[in-house]
Amino acid sequence: MFLRIAALGLATLSLGAQANCNISVDATDAMKYSSNTLSVPSSCKEVTLTLNHTGSLPAAAMGHNVVITKTSDIQPVATEGMSAGLANNYIKPNDSRVLAHTKVIGGGESTTITFSTANMKAGGDYSFFCSFPGHWAIMKGKFEFM
Repeated sequence: MFLRIAALGLATLSLGAQANCNISVDATDAMKYSSNTLSVPSSCKEVTLTLNHTGSLPAAAMGHNVVITKTSDIQPVATEGMSAGLANNYIKPNDSRVLAHTKVIGGGESTTITFSTANMKAGGDYSFFCSFPGHWAIMKGKFEFM
């Protein structure tokens, strides 16, 4: 009996750990994310991130994405990404400073990515931001990998 209860407890713990590796954030036409912090435990080997654009404007006018980098890399990644254009999601192709990014989406759209945390260290200084031109200065937050 104890063994069965213990096994049930481990199964529940395993499911709980997986659930913590899924995060979601909304973005609006007012250039705001629904949260200033996204957190996942450092036990996550992969993270699934969903971005929902709750506005109504198209991607070319008010597109949003989520880009995760070291905090010190936000400005150079965003600045260099502007010239990459919408077709490249305003991310310079093969930019090694980008740890993960979604595509740029417009109002009413959603996108989901799954990314590896192999290049992240627990407690590292990471942030997320929107790389659409001009948005990164106010559309950003802390990405916690604890």
